Amino acid sequence: MKRFAATLIGLTLTALLSVGAQADEHDVEKRLFVSVTGSAAQDRAMPLVLANQALDQGAEVRILLCGAGGEIAVADHELETLAPRGLTPRDLLNRLIQHDVTVEVCAIFLPNTEYTEDDLIEGVGIANPGDVAAWMMAPGTRLFGN
Repeated sequence: MKRFAATLIGLTLTALLSVGAQADEHDVEKRLFVSVTGSAAQDRAMPLVLANQALDQGAEVRILLCGAGGEIAVADHELETLAPRGLTPRDLLNRLIQHDVTVEVCAIFLPNTEYTEDDLIEGVGIANPGDVAAWMMAPGTRLFGN
């Protein structure tokens, strides 16, 4: 009976350690999905500041620009410079693009504005809602939006 109890405890501990190891492996994957929709310069910039910080800390980052946030990706759209570093939201976005971050405008952005795909800065695509939803729902993905 003691041998059975010891075996049962050993199997239970092995199972618990196995689950813990799987959780640790899952936690290693860091993904951040950022949606930028704000109309104020600070509302557009801060999510991009955080996205850059997450990128620097090893996260895989994906950016979705919607509504007024989509204007960041329009080449001829002027953006306000923000203190303390004198950067615009586009400067922050360009850094992400230079680091191969996927940056897209919402699928409904262009059809509901006067802009076309030719108006977008290099490195910005048009989101496919199904792909975006799958990326957002993947294990280990954290969501941030404003």
